Amino acid sequence: MTVPTHHPGDTLLIDYAGGALGEAASLIVATHLALCPCCRLNVAEMEAVGGALLESIEPEEVDPACLETVLARLDDLPPLPRAPKPKLVCQPAEVPLLPEPLRRYVGNDLSRLPWKRLMRGMDCYDIPLGSGPESRGKARLMRLASGVGPPHHTHRGIELTLVLDGGFTDDLGQFARGDLSVADDSVRHRPVADEEGCLCLAVTDAPLRFTGALGLILNPFVKF
Repeated sequence: MTVPTHHPGDTLLIDYAGGALGEAASLIVATHLALCPCCRLNVAEMEAVGGALLESIEPEEVDPACLETVLARLDDLPPLPRAPKPKLVCQPAEVPLLPEPLRRYVGNDLSRLPWKRLMRGMDCYDIPLGSGPESRGKARLMRLASGVGPPHHTHRGIELTLVLDGGFTDDLGQFARGDLSVADDSVRHRPVADEEGCLCLAVTDAPLRFTGALGLILNPFVKF
């Protein structure tokens, strides 16, 4: 069972380093890594361990003519154009509001996205993902005004929530920019945006399950 935390557990990082996550989960973990130097270091160490294990595996025998075949194909390739020498550019120390892994999906300008109103003070944008098996799960940007949040709910699967700007508070604690909340069916909570509001990236692999009397009304209509 996943332990809810401000940062992803070791299992989540190991799955990411090993390429075992789907597209939606990989997107949110990669975006979190852009904001968390500690987790970036952890993943780098895991990848180094994986590389060392691969080096220790006995190689399989291949056809002796394989190398000659590959070299012959390389000789047939046209020469690559010489790339211009890049100019040295001083990069700012701050990470942009939308880190690179996420910008590839949604661009730089949040105002150009077709936001959908869920309720007063809460908008969402569903991020288009691929259609293959690796695209399981749903990723969306959530924009909440101060003091606003979804109804109390628990989860039929895993819910990952990464704060991009502002913050929110729930039964698990307070979450600020770069914090990643991991919640499963053992968690019942109601995230509420802090005074400055909250912009977050949320990923689910199954529909939420709203609790209480309101859940009896909403749950039949909730798909993710």
